[in-house]
Amino acid sequence: MREIHTDTITQVVRNLCIEACCELGDDVAELMKQALKKETYPLARNILEQLIKNIELAKKQHIPICQDTGMAVVFLDIGQDIHITGGNIYDAINKGVRQGYTEGYLRKSVVESPICRVNTKDNTPAIIHTSIVPGNRITINVAPKGFGSENKSRLKMLNPSDGVQGIKDFVLETVTLAGGGPCPPGIIGIGIGGTMEKAAYMAKKALLRPAGRHNSDENIAKLEKELLSAINSTGIGPQGLGGNTTALAVHIDTFATHIAGLPVAVNMQCHAARHKQSIL
Repeated sequence: MREIHTDTITQVVRNLCIEACCELGDDVAELMKQALKKETYPLARNILEQLIKNIELAKKQHIPICQDTGMAVVFLDIGQDIHITGGNIYDAINKGVRQGYTEGYLRKSVVESPICRVNTKDNTPAIIHTSIVPGNRITINVAPKGFGSENKSRLKMLNPSDGVQGIKDFVLETVTLAGGGPCPPGIIGIGIGGTMEKAAYMAKKALLRPAGRHNSDENIAKLEKELLSAINSTGIGPQGLGGNTTALAVHIDTFATHIAGLPVAVNMQCHAARHKQSIL
């Protein structure tokens, strides 16, 4: 059985936190450039140009893309043939987040209690999602989530009779209500099915998919394309100031659900769609 020490995990998480906040993926940057070519509204074009320049400067100077360096969301895929040594893996991850946000001079935005609201001063604890998978490797995805977009996310328990049209209506309602709040253009993560918490989890995890890559199911991919077109027809535009680029992509994940249910979660993501991955 292969062994991995928690010190290794801590170091990897530290580095991923800093890299994710400073280096936006080429997939998102490319979609932004494609949007600029298609955008017809002058103000929207100007905003897109500024966002692209900001992405390039952040990467070149290794500084955060956005002042809101988010709450660290960590997705773990742990191979069942791995033995983790040296301590508790969750403690190791939080230690890595602590080091990354402190040593990387990233803004610390986490409060220890949603009621008392005292800042923890190191951006811990992280939100950690764990899956056990076949094999002897650990895949770590760190996704700093800013709350300008997170605050505009919604979940609704639809009736099965609401069908696909009900899903479309809810997604468009969510995007319209959000307006410029989530700093568009961004990526819309959508989870359909499962239970309440499963839908929300899928919506968040869908944001890890390479930007613009469609679901492998043709029917779901068709829905992604239809929703993207409808969202970009709202006229909200970059930063909510008008234009035909409100979203860069729509990512939908689905799961089996109860005969009486149709849970739908929409996780809004701003243009700084940050996430970095490492495989140990």
